[in-house]
Amino acid sequence: MAITLAKGQKIDLKKSDGSNLNSFCVGANWGAIETTGFFGGAKKESVDLDLSVGLYDSDKRNRGVVYFGELNAPGINHSGDDLTGDMDGDDGLDNEVININLSSISNDVEHVVFILNSYKNQDFATIPFASIRLYEGTPERVNSVVATYNIASDAKFSGYTSMILGKLYRRNGEWKFSAIGEPTQDKKLQESIQTAVKYI
Repeated sequence: MAITLAKGQKIDLKKSDGSNLNSFCVGANWGAIETTGFFGGAKKESVDLDLSVGLYDSDKRNRGVVYFGELNAPGINHSGDDLTGDMDGDDGLDNEVININLSSISNDVEHVVFILNSYKNQDFATIPFASIRLYEGTPERVNSVVATYNIASDAKFSGYTSMILGKLYRRNGEWKFSAIGEPTQDKKLQESIQTAVKYI
């Protein structure tokens, strides 16, 4: 049974059998915005959300960014940029996925912060079924959903185009996950990377 994440909630990265979850995906799913044309017909407006991660050491110094322009870092792989969202309704698949292998992340990285930006500054409140999920599997196959975070249904994201989703952090030799769920005033990813430091 997947956990529905709430702001500030912490989860242990464990499989259903109690063993550590070492490899998993964090995916973002969203749809195109439906508007009404001049003559009353439905029109679809593409949506470009960007799922990214900032990497930080124990002194909160940035050690890299994985995003649509830099798809890989040790232990972290990005599926690539989705420029439109689902144009014909929710297809059940995530539009952008970041694959995590905890044992391969660089030793100097202590915090991995997940960020979501609206590239064209489209208000989160207008974007259909925008959500995040953490799951076992691959970008093409979902084996077991561990946790979900519903953005579209949360009124606090209305009026915002950027948010800090959550973070992975090392604690006593093990990785933990904490949901942050904070909207920010940032307009560009680089600003969000700097803002993320205060949530470490």
